[in-house]
Amino acid sequence: MLLSVIIPALDEARAIGAALDAAARVGGEVELVVVDGGSADGTAEVARARGVRVVESVRGRGAQMHAGARAARGDVFWFLHADTLAPADAAERIKDALADPRVVGGNFRVRFDGGGRAAGFLTWLYPQLRRLGLAYGDSGIFVRRAAYERAGGFKPFPLFEDLDLLRALWRQGRFVQADSFVLTSSRRFEGRSFALTFARWSLLQTLYWLGVSPHTLARLYAQVREAGRRER
Repeated sequence: MLLSVIIPALDEARAIGAALDAAARVGGEVELVVVDGGSADGTAEVARARGVRVVESVRGRGAQMHAGARAARGDVFWFLHADTLAPADAAERIKDALADPRVVGGNFRVRFDGGGRAAGFLTWLYPQLRRLGLAYGDSGIFVRRAAYERAGGFKPFPLFEDLDLLRALWRQGRFVQADSFVLTSSRRFEGRSFALTFARWSLLQTLYWLGVSPHTLARLYAQVREAGRRER
């Protein structure tokens, strides 16, 4: 099994080196692909210095991950964020999960870094959401190439491209959780009111499941981010 680890990035020079180093240690036959959305801080150079293949793409996580999948050679795609560290046994855990032919894909358990209340709460929250069948991009989604292609891949949505893919995969087979943890950053919650940030995130999620277009939600999200900046 060739595992393609696909990492979308935009101005992630400070974080991506550690993510790539961790991904290189997951074992098995692995291909690393960084998809750069036009970074101005040397992100692509950090990746190339490690011998990692870099693909250029238009900006946007969904578009970037789809570009990476189109360029990848693997039988299985594993999508990681640039601020997420893979566990050393990741390839083995993915292989175990996909040993069942009914399984089309899955994700990992998540720990958020840092000792703040936001990190602790999110580390607690994610397993509760997973019981509802929800999984997000920062949990390290993996999927068989064939299932990904049948699903139409990641859409170039400005928000919730991960939930859109998840819905398409549900229609094909089982989506499971690997018995190992990725470590992801809680930086987006730092320096601002976590309660307000989480409330806004929850509202956008609710609107998405009620059928509001991700493009409409993106405009709301832009307003949310601007309000957050004014609060800081």
